[in-house]
Order: sequence, then C-alpha cells, then structure tokens
Amino acid sequence: MTEKRILLIVTGGIAAYKALELVRLLKRQGIAVRAVMTQSATEFVTPLSMGVMTEDQVYGDMFDLKEEREIGHIQLSRQADLIVICPATANILAKMAAGIADDLATTILLATDKPVLAVPAMNVRMWQHPATRRNLAQLKADGVTVMDPDEGAMACGEFGPGRLPEPPAVAERICAMLGHGFDATLTAGRASTSAPAALESQPDFADITHRPLFSKRIMVTAGPTYEAIDPVRYIANRSSGRQGFAIAAAAAEMGAEVTLIAGPVHLVTPPGVIRIDVENALEMQAEVEKALPTDVAILVAAVADWRAADVPQQKIKKDGKGIPPLILTENPDILASLAAHKQRPKLLIGFAAETEKIIEHATAKLAKKGCDWIVANDVSGDVMGGDNNAFHVVTRNGVESWPDSPKDVIARKLMEKIADEIA
Repeated sequence: MTEKRILLIVTGGIAAYKALELVRLLKRQGIAVRAVMTQSATEFVTPLSMGVMTEDQVYGDMFDLKEEREIGHIQLSRQADLIVICPATANILAKMAAGIADDLATTILLATDKPVLAVPAMNVRMWQHPATRRNLAQLKADGVTVMDPDEGAMACGEFGPGRLPEPPAVAERICAMLGHGFDATLTAGRASTSAPAALESQPDFADITHRPLFSKRIMVTAGPTYEAIDPVRYIANRSSGRQGFAIAAAAAEMGAEVTLIAGPVHLVTPPGVIRIDVENALEMQAEVEKALPTDVAILVAAVADWRAADVPQQKIKKDGKGIPPLILTENPDILASLAAHKQRPKLLIGFAAETEKIIEHATAKLAKKGCDWIVANDVSGDVMGGDNNAFHVVTRNGVESWPDSPKDVIARKLMEKIADEIA
C-alpha cells in the first residue's frame, strides 16, 4: 500500500500547539506529514518543534530561494494527497474565500488541485460573525471540507463554539478523507494526567512573553523502561510516569518548548509538549541525545539498571532441566553520559528513587553523576503510581525538603525553582 501524505498548514492561533499532537497521531497511523507554518504560527510553535515531529523540513518563506529551488510552492501543493489547515483562523478562511495569495500558505491553497480540509479555531464571536459565516459558505461551495469546531471554554475566557477539535478527532477525519483505516487503539485507552491544561488555564496567553520559561528548551524523561528477556517477558519497575508528565506539563505551561521522552505508559500527552515514546534504556539514551541541545534536562524516568545480555527470538520454554540462566548486562548511565556530553544542558537534573538513607544516597549520586541537582524521593510507600510526592532537592549548596503534595503541585514548584535558576 502506498503511504498516504498530507500537507499540514499551521496558522497563528492559540490552538497551534495542538498541531504537534496531531502530527504525532497521524504518524502513528502511518501517514506522512509535511508542514507549512505561517509567520504568526511561529509565535506559538517553533519550526524546530514541528520539524522534530514531522521529521522533515518545515516550510514558511515564499521568497526563500533555496526552498523554492528544491521544492517550489506548486510542488508542495501537488505532492500531498490531502491539504489540512489546522488550526484554520478566521484570517486564513477569509483569504481562502477571497482567493488571496499573499504568503506561502495561501499561495499553496490557491494553486492546489487536491482536497482541502479546514479545521477552524477562533473566538466564539469571530466564529459567529456574519463575515465568517459568508466565508465558510463560499469555501464549502468551492469544495473545501470544513470540520465543525468544538464548543467549550476558550483561552480568552469566553464559552461557546470555536474551540479546535481534539487531535484524535481531527486525525480520524483525516483518515476518513484519505480512505485510510483509523486505528483507535493508537489514540485511545490512555488515562488522564492531573496536570493542568497548559493553554486553556491561561486566559492571558496571548501575551506569551510573560511566562518565565518562554523560549527555553527543556527535555524531560518519564516512566519506566521495559528490558526484554524474550519476546513476551521483560524486566521493568513500578514507575507510572505521572510525575514526569506533570513536570513536562508545568514546564509547557510556563512557556518552555518541551520534549518529553516517555517509556511505556498510558498517559495523555500534556498540551504543547513534544512526546517521543520509547521502550527500553538504549532507545531512551538515543532519543535523549537527539533532543540536544537543550537548556534544561530533567531525567525523571526510572530507567532499568540492567538488561538481558542476549534476547532469544522465541519464548523461553520450561524443559524440565531446571531454571534457565538469565545473564544481565548493565544499561547505559544516561545521566552521567549527559553530564559529560559536549552539548551538556546548562542545568542538568537527575532523580533518585530511594527506599532508605534518602538524602545520603542522593548526595552521593550528585557527586558521582556530575549533574547539577538531584531530586530525591522516598518510594518505599505508594509514590510510584500514587497521586502525591515529596521532594528533597539536593544541590551543592545544600538540601531543600518539600512536603508531601499532589504531583502537579510539586511539579510546578520544581519548575519555579528552575525558572529562578536559569533566569
């Protein structure tokens, strides 16, 4: 079967951050994505973030001679099976309806002979304005498919229709238009994290520079790793990933560009976060190195210390000859290797999950690993998989102990400390 391809046009609305999650979902469905970003879209999502997600160049400048020579706007408009505008602001809908071509995105839309799907997102009053209604009627008459927006609370504080539909719903609509089977199991069955929605919780998000981590790049690892013993068995631990996801959500809420490298967990990706899924320690190490350079790295993941030295291709069977030997080999020390890396983050933070002598062991780990901080916690109770956590932040200047708190609350406290450190 030939791989389906879409051209995703991202415009400058607050909901632009959801385009990153849409790309991730489409790629999991086996659909290739190439992106075009308007200038205003880059105020909300960086081309670097989008390029990481699409694994392709991101286009945006109509007059970039190199881009136009290598793949011109006509070819961009013709090589996709479907063009999707998500989010589609009132501005671009008006331009499309009037046939205006004053930048790369609108020129592509005027030049294409491929199906077009517009996914609107705007303030409720803009959505209900007579001009917008006229433009939508014209676009539908021109053959453009328009997906109805969701109804609900908006970043501006108002309520009503105009919210961008959630990425899984958009991905399902795209698959239907492509005649490409949609596998709901690739998007469903994930439990919600308690971390706040990064953008909906900030009615004044339009002033993006007020957020203390704006323009900073932060990498977070989360969850366990699964180290295969054979095709059906593995070595793992009880990490749920909830603390790491809460930290990633808090970082995004405070304005950072966040890459979350997650082990095998069933959690919703925090809004505005680039998520990369891995299974084992070697994969996590590789993705951590790919995510460099970054201003801050917070290694929360509970990476398995050992893996099987040899993994057979077939399941190990009982043969009546006794217990088969399991020979282990040590996994890479991701924290220590990152501390010695030529692109070492400016602030490198490791986590220490301990059951005894918490601060003593964390202090020793700080010296041994070469990082800047160690965040230690006592996991002898129900912290792994639980709702709460208590931190001991160990630095070369001493120890700060924070009392038991909900994971999203203590995550925000950690990010506030980080913001103060790197300001």
